[in-house]
Amino acid sequence: MSRFFYFACVATLALVAVAVVCDSLDRRANAQVQTSENRTMKPSTTYLHLLRKTPFFTALNDAQLRWTIDHSREWEAQIGSVIVECATTTAEHKDDIWILLDGGWQIEADGRAYPAGHADPGKWFSADQAPNDCRLVATEHSYVMKITAADMHDMLSLGFAFDSHLEAGRAYYANAFAAHATQQR
Repeated sequence: MSRFFYFACVATLALVAVAVVCDSLDRRANAQVQTSENRTMKPSTTYLHLLRKTPFFTALNDAQLRWTIDHSREWEAQIGSVIVECATTTAEHKDDIWILLDGGWQIEADGRAYPAGHADPGKWFSADQAPNDCRLVATEHSYVMKITAADMHDMLSLGFAFDSHLEAGRAYYANAFAAHATQQR
């Protein structure tokens, strides 16, 4: 009986050791995933008092700002985070709108960079405004907001005052990517 008890204890100890090692490896793998996610983008919370001060949204009233918060998603982007990869953006998301709330970003296309800050004409971005080989990349610690095309359409139909920002951005992108459009012909 004592030999059986001895072997049972040794076997149990071996199983516990294997379980500890497996758990440790699993935690390390998850920690690496979290580390790489921390260097890219992570969900963030949109605050009305901060959104009110963001150039794209200064003309909105409190009800419109709340509607915007309820129909958008804010992200925190680290330096070098790829916010949009135009070539892999699906057709249904090509016309979604990204708005730079704070920080800086640049569009990279055709070996050139087109930087913008949150008060510049390029403070919003949509993949349908740029060449298919472009990328939108954070150039500093930034906060960005994604609004689906359907929600942006609803906002505009409800009278949200975005027209001047959208027109300035469209003119900026048309000018920036005119050479690309000429090369594609």
